[in-house]
This record gives sequence, structure tokens and C-alpha cells, in this order.
Amino acid sequence: MRIISGTARGRRLCTPRTHNIRPALDKVKGAIFNILFNVEGLHILDLFAGTGAIGLEALSRGARHATFVDSSREAVGIIQKNIELCGFGERAKVFPKSVNIAIEYFAKHGQKFDLIFVDPPYLKNLVNPTLEKIADADILAGGGKIIVEHHPKEIIQSPIRTNIPTHQHTNTLIALTDTRKYGQTSVSFLCLAKQPYAPEVSTRPQKDI
Repeated sequence: MRIISGTARGRRLCTPRTHNIRPALDKVKGAIFNILFNVEGLHILDLFAGTGAIGLEALSRGARHATFVDSSREAVGIIQKNIELCGFGERAKVFPKSVNIAIEYFAKHGQKFDLIFVDPPYLKNLVNPTLEKIADADILAGGGKIIVEHHPKEIIQSPIRTNIPTHQHTNTLIALTDTRKYGQTSVSFLCLAKQPYAPEVSTRPQKDI
């Protein structure tokens, strides 16, 4: 596993010794950043960060700062080593807590992120609850995007509506815009919805690549 492009291009990253952590495949990672194209100057949040490969790739390509969240002690150690390997210590922060606790913390402190990566363990019913938590917390910046890596059998609900009354929160309606399929991995892209949507479960066909 390596950094594909940018200032740390070719840098090999530490990988887990156990199967408890699923590293992002270089093929999938490359496809994500080809679609995003430009991440310069953005603030990144990497949830269920694992090895930190996605957030580190963003930093290598010019992101301003990345925050990595994972509750696994093994994952936190790997992320910290990989940050050091890439020389990104001043632009990275590791948050060794559960995703729910981290999101609540960011909301409490008014932190917002331009790009939020979500890569939970497959088929554990974590995708939609995490997206709902993000919507409730209102931590996605205006014009921001959420990228979710998930199993093809996991269907993302769209739109994601906040449970907070609209007079208290704004920009908390998140809608699915695209899903790409890479073998046994799907990558879905979501953004803040500009207009109200009727509640529904998306039936958008996945593009198999």
C-alpha cells in the first residue's frame, strides 16, 4: 500500500498485521481521487480511518489538514506511524475515539469539514447511522462532499435528513449523487442538498467498473 500521487508519491505505508483492519485498495483510492480531482486547501475528516491511507493521500495532494478517527488501538498506532513516514505531522490530527463520540465533539466545537470519508466495517449496519449522525451534527461545510466506501449490498438511504428542527440547523439535508462499483467495493458520493427532497430510499443503479 502506497501514496499514489502528490508530495509523498510512492511512499509505502505501514499495514496491519491482523485482519481486523481493512486497508483501502490502491485501485479504489485512485478512482476516488480521480473523481474528486482537486483537494487542495481542503479540511478532511477520515472516519473509521484504519491505516489513514485516504486522508494521507488527500494531504499528499494538497489538502490543508486531515483529522483521522478510529477507536482501534492498532489502527491509531498505524495511522501515527504513517503520518510520520509521510512527514505530515503538522497537518494531521489523530482522534482515538469512537466515530459517534468524535462527531459529537466536532459539533460541540463548531468544526466543519470540506470532505468527509466514511469507511466502516462492511455489512455491520454502520453506513446509514453514521450518515444520519453527520447530518444531525451539521459538520459538513457548505459545498462539501461525503465519500462512503461500502459493500455493494449496503444501500445508502437518500436523502439523509437531520432529526434537529430546521430552525435550529441549516444545511443538514444530505443527498446521494453517485455510486461507483469496483468489484466487491462500492463508493458513494453525497453532498448537501440545495432543495427539499421527499423521504425515499435511493434505487439509483450502481455503476460497475
